[in-house]
Amino acid sequence: MSNRVVCREASHAGSWYSASGSQLNAQLEGWLSQAQSSIRPARAIIAPHAGYTYCGACAAHAYKQVDPSITRRVFILGPSHHVPLSRCALSPADVYRTPLYDLRIDQKVYADLWKTGLFERMSLQTDEDEHSIEMHLPYTAKAMESHKDEFSIVPVLVGALSETKEQEYGKLLSKYLADPSNLFIISSDFCHWGQRFRYTYYDESQGEICRSIEHLDRMGMGIIEQLDPMSFTNYLKKYRNTICGRHPIGVLLNAVAELRKSGLEMNFSFLNYAQSSQCRNWQDSSVSYAAGALIVH
Repeated sequence: MSNRVVCREASHAGSWYSASGSQLNAQLEGWLSQAQSSIRPARAIIAPHAGYTYCGACAAHAYKQVDPSITRRVFILGPSHHVPLSRCALSPADVYRTPLYDLRIDQKVYADLWKTGLFERMSLQTDEDEHSIEMHLPYTAKAMESHKDEFSIVPVLVGALSETKEQEYGKLLSKYLADPSNLFIISSDFCHWGQRFRYTYYDESQGEICRSIEHLDRMGMGIIEQLDPMSFTNYLKKYRNTICGRHPIGVLLNAVAELRKSGLEMNFSFLNYAQSSQCRNWQDSSVSYAAGALIVH
């Protein structure tokens, strides 16, 4: 066994967000200063994973609910955009680099997850190509900076899971969600609308296309707030809304459902919604973003 530390580079720095630590820090501080900490401490958040110029301001509303003084482990569940995956995968890395500071993977939790036989190991190349987890690393580093040597991360790449598998992973992860020292970050954008996304659902009763998209997204957001995995699955089947993190969201909803059986009370609230641009005709395209937080009573 070699003791060489495997590092995942910040491969999207310099394109999707600033590679300059000081510039990135200032941007994140600016966005966070505009958000209210209304429902702390979050046990889980849903936040977008687009380039920060598009979704940095929206994501701040979720990260503002994080309490670094109690958080010791940050699980980050992101969808797989580039490789076909029917299960969930763990990273081969020990350390994830960010322009702010390096984040350490919790190898003990990884060993426990690996033992279940439910996880694959992704290659470093797959890990560095994927942006859905990486886009949460600078925000995690920023939110946790006052306790930066006291926490670890647990990145999980989530495949195109069946309903049964969403239940299985939800059940497995529910014991971690039950622990107040853990934070779950669920990485997802909302509707990808336009011909380039092959999705052009339009309800003309809503008026302009961008209003129809918002109505569709808010319907889904309302269902997520009900914390009912079956209703969310049915919504996706009916409208086919292109919510790219639907499987990570499904895993979270199933984990919550498992904990509610034992009488744990939880609430989820969305705090912000945004669109990359306002679609008004059929040539337009946009991606929607939503930020929200789960609290345990």
